[in-house]
Order: sequence, then structure tokens, then C-alpha cells
Amino acid sequence: MKLLRAEFTNFRILRDLILDFSSETEKRLVVVRAENESGKTTILNGLQWALYGDDALPGRRRDYRLHPIDWNGEDGESVPIVVEVDFETTSIRHSQTQGLIENKHKFTIIRATHERVRGESWESGPTTVRLFQHTERGSRPIEPPEASVREELPPNLREIFFTDGDRALSFIEADVTASTKQARVRSAIESLLGLDVINGAIGRVKRTATDVNRKVRNTTPEANIANIAGEIADFDDEQELLEKKIQEANQGFEEFDERFATIDKRIEDILAQGNAEELNRQIRQAREGLQYVDEQLERANRSHIRLLSSLTLSRELMAPAIAASIAKLDELRDQGKIPNSTIPVLEERLNAKTCICGEHLIGHDSDAERRRDHIKMLIENSRKADDLQSVVTDLYYASRPFQLDLVPPERTWEALYDDIATNRDELMKRRENAGRVMKALEAMVAQIPDSDLQGMRQTRNQFRDQRDRFNRDRSRYETELANVKRDSAKLQGEYRHLLSQQERGVRIMADLEVAQDILNVLEKAYQRLTTEELEKVSTKMNDIFLEMIGADPSQGAIIRRAEITTEFEITVYGPDDRPLNPDRDLNGASRRALTLAFILALTRVSEVEAPNVIDTPLGMMSGYVKSSVLTTAIRESSQLVLFLTRSEIVDCETILDREAAKVITLTNPAHFPTMLANEPPTGALTILKCACNHRQECNVCQRVAILEDVVTA
Repeated sequence: MKLLRAEFTNFRILRDLILDFSSETEKRLVVVRAENESGKTTILNGLQWALYGDDALPGRRRDYRLHPIDWNGEDGESVPIVVEVDFETTSIRHSQTQGLIENKHKFTIIRATHERVRGESWESGPTTVRLFQHTERGSRPIEPPEASVREELPPNLREIFFTDGDRALSFIEADVTASTKQARVRSAIESLLGLDVINGAIGRVKRTATDVNRKVRNTTPEANIANIAGEIADFDDEQELLEKKIQEANQGFEEFDERFATIDKRIEDILAQGNAEELNRQIRQAREGLQYVDEQLERANRSHIRLLSSLTLSRELMAPAIAASIAKLDELRDQGKIPNSTIPVLEERLNAKTCICGEHLIGHDSDAERRRDHIKMLIENSRKADDLQSVVTDLYYASRPFQLDLVPPERTWEALYDDIATNRDELMKRRENAGRVMKALEAMVAQIPDSDLQGMRQTRNQFRDQRDRFNRDRSRYETELANVKRDSAKLQGEYRHLLSQQERGVRIMADLEVAQDILNVLEKAYQRLTTEELEKVSTKMNDIFLEMIGADPSQGAIIRRAEITTEFEITVYGPDDRPLNPDRDLNGASRRALTLAFILALTRVSEVEAPNVIDTPLGMMSGYVKSSVLTTAIRESSQLVLFLTRSEIVDCETILDREAAKVITLTNPAHFPTMLANEPPTGALTILKCACNHRQECNVCQRVAILEDVVTA
């Protein structure tokens, strides 16, 4: 079976979405590029709902809303919900003239329902499903529709064909018990390899033997034989009933074990993510950081304004004129006309004992007095000198700060402007990033549900109690079954002895022996096939896993091999065949690679042509492992549909260039403006599709740059 097309109408956030897949043999890969909260899980759930019905939905149908959460119709309005999937199957028949002939058949399955919205609640309507086969003569309905689909995709293999990177870890995760993990592995292997058919045949043969004994009890005149035959028949009925109870207890145990693990992980995620109070504290810190950046930016703006009216700018703008003026002043200085230093020199001489000429100025004789009077006259005449000379002198001294050759390079206007502009640009970037961080934190607070951790813990305890109850029931039923088998075995010997003494009894023994022989053949076939096919899956899984992680045992790799044990447990071994716990001893990339290797190996060994639709398979991976996992998955799958985020695509672009038949980009408009660069064309909660591939962006899907941390004071 291969998927061809899927159309979603009002299925949660998928209001109107069409996805086309590829059925090509050469290019089998289709990539849906979508970030978190962009509909990947919803598409996965929608495909499973279309093919498998309400049982494939998470939780209980009545608790799982299908219509868009922001549906704004009138109260009581009925919302139509439809998922339509086109797929093709391949059948092979043998012709004596043409040999093996391969025929392809195309089908469309349509599953529809409606939900009547009443305020914040809703009422679920009945679900209808139709299956059509398309032929050259038109389309014809197939009845019953689900039976045909389940022949191609058995329900218990749903999580093999449709899975996500985290869910795939259910085969090895430590959150559930070992028996639950083993049951998952066993169920997947038995179903995909057809071993459940043999189990069904074994059950029918056992019931045949029981019917023979019941007939003996009702028709044989000998009381002893009739009584023993009746007891054995009752033991067989009781054994079948106990086996059914054990199976139900196992299913109940696994269900509540999984529920317990799910809610326990949810509690851990909430605690790890932080509650609204912690996020509000981070918002306050971010707001303080934003305020600090605003203050710094205001200072930078004021410095910028001051620089525009500073002496530095004036000096450099007037540099040519100032240079000419300073040259003239230097010329006057060289001529001795400036600076005007006569008065200071004469006053200095007047206070001194001798004149410039060497004559004395002290005493009361007429010559000394005459000399002093003359100097005083010169001072007075100098005071009356030309004002222009004084102005020129002042100008000479005042011009010194305007001489560019005396300014250090780092104090030039250009250098000061560069410093201020660089600082202001950096502050504006920090201001923008701080604002984005604020919006992102506020969005995270808005997305946190009003979680009642105490209530969740109580629910978790209830799930644990239910799980433990099923475990106790299982143990009790297994003990009772062992006692029934023991008591039945004791009667079998006496029963056969009595039958051997009668002619009619010999014929009854022959019937029982035939049934037992058939039963032995089936049980041995089951054991042989289980052993052989399990070994094939184990070997293939090991080969794929080691190739994915690049582990070469001959080169001393820590991980030497992986296998599926006869107890259906996936185990990894290190040096000296030391077992490694896949959930604790492997890194995230290796754990995902291991579970994907198991899924791909199981699909390959079974030779079933079916899609592998995987959400976020390359999470926690990088470098070689990411590229190797992608390349190997493409090679081993008959049809591969991967939901990848942009971070998963990084370093894999060349592989997608070569291998991808289609790349589709999905965008959630609610991510604007924190994550989307452009305002979307709609404000509704829906998923938008564009034709951008893994190397392109358009106005719809363009993302903003990654947020940087806010630097606070």
C-alpha cells in the first residue's frame, strides 16, 4: 500500500489542507517541512483516523475535539469534519504465459463526522466511512470498507507505519515496564510477519479438541468416560477463559502502564518547562534588561546630539579656512609682531634692578629716575598700541585648539562618530532582541494551560493503581491457568486409558490425536517461524543500526551490536558483550536510530509494501548520524514520508536535493510576530501550505532570526 493524496477539512487546525505524496519507485521520499505546532502531529492523527477510525485517536473519542478550536460559528452549529485519503495497492498474480503480473489498484477512503459546538463544549456526532475503488469503468464502493484497509495495514501495526520520533522510543523507553516493551515488540513482529494467523489457527484446533470431548460427554453411555470427558472439556473452557482474561489483563496493564508513563512525563515536562510564576519572573528580568538597554540608548542618542554641535565638528568643517588663518598668524609670529609681549617685558624690567641695556634702575639719582620714567612712558605707549595687534595676538593663542595636526587620531570627529554610531547600533540590536524575548516569554505564558499539578499527580496515582491491579489479576490468572493445565494433564492419562479399552473410544482417540498432531505442527511452526523470523529482523535491525550510527566493531566502537532477544527485548551490547541499557546508556541520537532501525528492519523482512510516515525522526541528531539515518531510511523504506523541522534539515540539504520527490512547507500563522517575519494573510488558527522546498522561503513561511539572549546590567 502507498499513500497518494490526503485532504483534510476542519480536522482540528487543518481547516483546508491537501497533501500530495509520491508513489514513485526511484524517488520514494516526501518531506513535509514544518516547525513545532505547525500541524505535523495533527496530520499524523488525521491519516490514522481516516484509515483506522476512532480507535486511532488519542485517548477517548468523546474527549478528543476534532473541529478547529477557534470555530466562530453560531452556538449549536454543526461543524463538518472530513478526511479523505487516496491510496494504491499492488497485487501479483501468476500467468502461465506472462509469468508474474503486477497490478495496481487505486482506492479512496473518506471518513466523516460532525461536531455540534455549544459554547466551550461540543457534542460528537456519529462517524461514517466509505471506501471506493477506482477502475477504468469508474468508481465502485467496497463493503465493508475498514476490512479491506486492515488487510493492507493491520491495526496493531499502526504505530509501525505512522509514528513520531518520540513515540518510536516506546519500544525501548524506560518509562514503561520491561513486559510492556516486550509485548509491543512481540505484537509488532507477530502482526507484520503474519504469526498472529498461526496463533488464531492454534486456538481453533484447541476448540476442536474441546468440542470432541464435549460430544463424548453427551453421547457416551459409560459414566466414567463421560464424566472425565466433561471435566476435560470444562478444563479446556476454563483454560480458554483464563487465557482470554490473561490477555485482557495484559492489555489493561499495558494501557495503564502507558497512561501512567504519559502523565508522568507530562508532569516532568511541566516542572522542567517552569510554571507561569517562573516565566513571569523571567519576564520581569527581561523587562528590567529592556529598561537598561533603553537608558543606554538614550545616553547614546544624547551623545550623538552633542557631537553634532561640538567644537570637534566645527573644527573639521572649518579646517580649510582655519588652516589659512593659522598660516598667516605663524607668519606674523615669525616677523615678531605677535605675540604682543612688550608690556610684560617692560613691566618685568621696571621691577628689576637693571635695565635691558645694563644700566641700574634703583636709586634716587637723576639718571635712575630718568630711566624709570622712560620705561613707564614706553609701557603707556604700548597700552595705546593698535587694537588690531592685540586682537591678532589673542587670535594666535586661541587658534591652537583648531589645529588638526595637534588632535590625536582617536579624538577626531569621524572617530568619535564611529564610536557613538557603533554603540548605538549595538544597543538598538539588543533593544530589538530584548523585545522579541519579552514577546516569546509572554507567548510561552499564554500557551501554558492552567495545569493542576496536584490533580495530575492524583490521576497518575490512579493509573498506577489500575496498572498494579491488572498486574495482580494477571498473576492470579496465570497461577489458576497453571493449576488447570496440571489437573487437566492428570485426567488426560486416565481418559486415554479408558478410551483405549473400547472400540468407539479408539475412534475418539484417533480424532483427538489428529487434533493434537495438528496442534503440535502449528505450535512448532509458530516457534520455528518466530525463531527464524525474529533472527532475521534482529540481524537486519543490527545492520541498519550500526550503519546509521557509524559504529564499526572492528574499529573499536563502543556499541558493538544490537539484537532482539527470544524474550522480544531490544538489547544493545558494548565491548566484551556487555549489555547496554538502550534508554540510559545510549545518547538521544542512537536511541532514535535504534528504534527507527527496528521499524525499518521489520518492514523490510516482512516484505510488506507500506508507507512509513514519521514525525520528527531526526531530532537530537546532527552530523554524520543525521545524514546516515536519513540515507538509510530512504533506502530501506518502500515509501517514506518525513515531517522535518528546519533544524533537522540542516546538513541534509544535499540528500534532499537528490532523493526527495516532493517537499512541502507548512506554516502556522499564529507564530507571527515572534517566529514569522511577515504578517500572514489570515488571522484564523489554521495551517498554511506553500510550494517552498527545503532551500526556499517566501512571504508566508519566512522565519525571523534566532533570538539572542538579553544582556542585562
